[in-house]
Amino acid sequence: MILEGLVTTVSPEGELNVAPMGPKIGPDLGLATFVLRPYKTSTTYRNLKAGGAGVFHVTDDVLLLAKTAIGAALDPPPPTRPASAVAGRILADACRYYEFRPIVVDDLDERTTVLVETVAEGRIRDFFGFNRAKHAVVEAAILATRTAFLPRDEILAELQKLSILVDKTGGPAEHEAFDLLREHVRLAPGPKAPAP
Repeated sequence: MILEGLVTTVSPEGELNVAPMGPKIGPDLGLATFVLRPYKTSTTYRNLKAGGAGVFHVTDDVLLLAKTAIGAALDPPPPTRPASAVAGRILADACRYYEFRPIVVDDLDERTTVLVETVAEGRIRDFFGFNRAKHAVVEAAILATRTAFLPRDEILAELQKLSILVDKTGGPAEHEAFDLLREHVRLAPGPKAPAP
């Protein structure tokens, strides 16, 4: 099972990185260990290799998820506090968090497989839940990360279907997130042509 959330890592220079990530969790739905799959080109991968720690967050903040999915500036950055067991940062508005350390890193492929173990966890607040608009924004964020290999018209058609859910059930944050994602797709360069 994949659980959508946000991962924070810190660079050797102390810079915070927030990235959407869907770790694979086991059938027991526990997070004692879980698998992350960052690309080798990602900041998350570089920070995990350099620092060996991070924090996975369960959140219902779809605006932050949307912004991080498309690499939008986080200005101001989200409020955080220091993690207790790792050199990392906890998002202050997350619902739950899992401080982790990698125990196995398989980086032979472009997309790495990182088995991590949770070394500390906590609960900050109740999970609001996903109404239909929040769910639509999560799906739209995933689509917006596919502009390099899916046709823009196909993505925009899917976004049009999802926009109905946002219009009917979304609040200001969901509308802002969805508009941000739709504009990102409109401006994205589109799929790269295969090499001859």
